[in-house]
Amino acid sequence: MNISEPAPGVHFVEGPASNWLIVRSAPAPTDDSGFILIDGGYPADRDLVLQSVRELGLDPADAKAMLITHGHVDHTGSAAYFSRTFGTAILCSPEELAHVQGKEKHQVTLGQVLARVWRPKVFRWMLHVIKAKALQAEPATHAEAWTQDRLAGLPGKPTPIAVPGHTPGNIAILLPDAGAIAVGDTFVSGHPISSRQGPQMLHRMFHHDPAAALKATRRLEEVQARVILPGHGPALHLPVAEAVNQLPS
Repeated sequence: MNISEPAPGVHFVEGPASNWLIVRSAPAPTDDSGFILIDGGYPADRDLVLQSVRELGLDPADAKAMLITHGHVDHTGSAAYFSRTFGTAILCSPEELAHVQGKEKHQVTLGQVLARVWRPKVFRWMLHVIKAKALQAEPATHAEAWTQDRLAGLPGKPTPIAVPGHTPGNIAILLPDAGAIAVGDTFVSGHPISSRQGPQMLHRMFHHDPAAALKATRRLEEVQARVILPGHGPALHLPVAEAVNQLPS
């Protein structure tokens, strides 16, 4: 686990194979405005998520909300625990709610993985997924759909941007005061099965609709942010338009 602060008040945590964010008002508040989490790693990352919060001098019980970019198990792994243990609000887009609650599934299939498992990188990734308890993931059954009013009162003033394709309700989250954007898996800067670093789409098997995912991602060109925080790979320090222009056509 590596924790950095690529933008004021925005703490980017690179976990073993998936990233999450801890966002608080900047400069660090002296009141009780608390913090939010964006995504929550794999189920086996839960202790790391808790540790990352505490290393910043924060109490996990003070989380105002956990925002979920999309309902895959490498992003929702600690959501049910935070909801049950601390009463943390788990919030996502209305279009993604059934996925986050476990009522729908938009996930890479076992067949898709097995068809590629002969590749060493895919095999190693599959082993990590199993060790990360992805197969025992607990859905966040008490998750709620966010509203603009509710988001506006949270640290960082998170602003959702619909980017469907990776999953039907996939979103990116703009943090306007920090000039940063959490893109989840809309596009990434690296992945265990990828041989390159830098802006890239995930392998098509991970997308619910690969063509729609790329088309929606290109609409992010208009977003004004210079710090890009992906769900996989390191933070990117460049304008969103420049990153999107590096994606395949």
